[in-house]
Amino acid sequence: MSSGLTSSEAKRRLAEFGANELARERPTSPWVIFAGQFKGALIWLLLGACIVSAALGEAGDAIAIGAILVINAGVGFLQEYRAEHAVLALRSMTAPRARVLRDGRSVIVVASEVVPGDVLLLEAGDVVAADATLIEAHSLSTMEAPLTGESTPVEKATTPAPPDAPLAERHDSVFLGTSVAAGTGLAEVTATGMRTELGKIAHLLATAEVQETPLQKRLERVGKTLLYLCLGLVIVIAFTSLARGMRWLDVLMSSVSLAVAAVPEGLAAIVTIALAIGVQRMSARHVLVRKLPAVETLGSTTVICTDKTGTLTTGVMVVRELWGIDHRSLLFAAAACSDAELAPDHRSGTGDPTEVALLMAAAERGVLRADIEQKQQRTAVQPFDSDRKRMSIARSDGVLYVKGAVEVVLALCSSGTESAVEANADMAARGLRVLAIAVGDGTQERNLRLVGLVGIADPPRTEAIEAVAAARAAGVRTVMITGDHPVTATAIAREMGIIGPADDPTDVVHARATPKDKLDIVREWKRRGAVVAMTGDGVNDAPALREAHIGIAMGRTGTEVTREASAMILADDNFASIVAAIREGRGIYDNIQKGLVYLLAGNFGELLVMFLASVAGLPLPLVPLQLLWINLVTDGLPALALVMDPTTEDVLHRPPRRPDENILGRAEWRNIVWTGALQGAVTLSVFYWALKNRDVLEARNLAFSVLVFGEVLRSFASRSRTKLFWEVGAFGNLRLVAVVVVTMLVQLTIHHMAFTRSLFDIGELSMADCLLSLLIGFIPVSVLELGKLFGRVRRDKGKNEQHPLSRPLEVSQ
Repeated sequence: MSSGLTSSEAKRRLAEFGANELARERPTSPWVIFAGQFKGALIWLLLGACIVSAALGEAGDAIAIGAILVINAGVGFLQEYRAEHAVLALRSMTAPRARVLRDGRSVIVVASEVVPGDVLLLEAGDVVAADATLIEAHSLSTMEAPLTGESTPVEKATTPAPPDAPLAERHDSVFLGTSVAAGTGLAEVTATGMRTELGKIAHLLATAEVQETPLQKRLERVGKTLLYLCLGLVIVIAFTSLARGMRWLDVLMSSVSLAVAAVPEGLAAIVTIALAIGVQRMSARHVLVRKLPAVETLGSTTVICTDKTGTLTTGVMVVRELWGIDHRSLLFAAAACSDAELAPDHRSGTGDPTEVALLMAAAERGVLRADIEQKQQRTAVQPFDSDRKRMSIARSDGVLYVKGAVEVVLALCSSGTESAVEANADMAARGLRVLAIAVGDGTQERNLRLVGLVGIADPPRTEAIEAVAAARAAGVRTVMITGDHPVTATAIAREMGIIGPADDPTDVVHARATPKDKLDIVREWKRRGAVVAMTGDGVNDAPALREAHIGIAMGRTGTEVTREASAMILADDNFASIVAAIREGRGIYDNIQKGLVYLLAGNFGELLVMFLASVAGLPLPLVPLQLLWINLVTDGLPALALVMDPTTEDVLHRPPRRPDENILGRAEWRNIVWTGALQGAVTLSVFYWALKNRDVLEARNLAFSVLVFGEVLRSFASRSRTKLFWEVGAFGNLRLVAVVVVTMLVQLTIHHMAFTRSLFDIGELSMADCLLSLLIGFIPVSVLELGKLFGRVRRDKGKNEQHPLSRPLEVSQ
């Protein structure tokens, strides 16, 4: 046996190779995070409007816009400040201390002082302190789930593995961060710190790219469009006004008014609140959201890369198939050759998962190991060994019970093996782990009689099979990435429907995947233009989780590393919950789009009113603070209620949106322009009529109230582009009804309070003008609803003309 390193040599190597630690991430300053929130076209536009308002002495406008900016930055800061500490969590998985041979004796050292060449002493319960090659192994097995994702113990041996063997098949090595499940051993350290397999994962995790979500990119494009539009209009108005001889101060006031009218100040808050609502809805679906933009990203997903064990499958080994003449005798022999223990409810147990599965199956047929131990005591035991690949127990009834690898046990049998080879091949091809059970006389493992074969597997979740089908129907492809054997992985994928008739199995099933493989697979799908969601539970999944557009960690079995690297956590570790969350994500996107169209149509109407009045040389119909009030309250509150609309039933019957698709397409922009033009024309007509018949203050009163009433009533028509208000469900969104009523009452109130009249530069509104404003305010919503009706008639007529065979057949009598 090796005597290990000398103390002096260990000290020299520590200086040469460095401490056995993972590299630390340098934390980002909170001030840098906060400053980073003030970026993006929409934020710059608001910031410019705030500065100009302050320069012109419009304190109310400047304070209101500034408050919006600070609140938005605060929300973003809180999200980012607590977000990424994945490598710190990774460091906590390493062993604090290690037992090594130094100067020929066993000593305990701080794990950071372990160096290449040290000899580790391993026993059950130890956390392995470094990557090492085994020198001795006595019934040694380790739990390598953090690295491979597989939850069953890995049997270890000193037989050298092939140089190119994947990590899951390197049975002659142990790895930093894994734990010893059973047995003892000695291992010579080959790598420490960042050179270990765990260190390689830490490096991948630190270098994985974190991208903006599709929603963030789409909103940035909208912001830039608004920025260019606003700047262009301000420049046009400024030159036009100056050419007419207006004063600089008046020109600046008009420019600020236009900027305020053009910018949907409440958009950032509306999007944040919509995503927060999505968080609540997804929580009910057992999905915990760590980062708000992830809510919508999941709705945009086109590919789900998922682990197998515990996500698509139950995570519990069970007996799925029995082969033999007498199944009860087969299970009796299996239970008699076991060291596992069942729980009192017979639904779980302690010990090797395979043995627990055998005892559970036996218990279902009334065979209990406890009864066997009481009635037929053990007389001899040969425990399982990775070299022998079998175990045997002799009992007081004179029978020797043997179980193990099929090829090994069959070689010891003298009968009953004729058709077993074919049965074993069939079961193995379907991804089952097959054990052979045999009995003999005495205590010698010879002249055995085969009792039968047992096929064991981690079965698919029933709900996950349904969810994979639902995802496929929704245009979302499921890709299985696992550390499992290729045969097992492919069999499970076919059973679950992941491999469809037209699918290339190598494209949707990746077995024996390393952390680098998982990262490369995610990057390849992203290169193809997919929006990728990645699920995982082990440390090996963390780099890919961070690289994916949305990383989803397992809540029950996941490590702290994967949770910190993820955007979402599955509380129930169930694939079906991902598909349910996709439904909610798509619904949230629809609602955000709905709210955005509503807000921008209102802003376009306001902009049109201000622009045409300025070009025509009329007084300003609305002052900046009135426009801010409309944008934040009378537009903002209905928009907020719109994003709370329930998700429609057809969202999973549509294909996912293209990643490069704008949140506002041609149809949405047409809606914005047409609706805004309608609202603007009605408001400007009222203002012009009032100017001819009354003074400027009364004209502004009417324009202000007509625009407010028209906007809030128009929200009822904004719930659907094609369905009439009562078809969507008049009371399907009671919040919207309440908001409309309250907003109209508040609008009437500010006309009758001296403080608010002075603040908004308005006068009292007579009862007659209230009724007139309300009546005119119904015009836009009425026209929009009639437009839906006429559009439906036109579409139905077109269908009938295109499909004459769909008409009833006329039969002459």
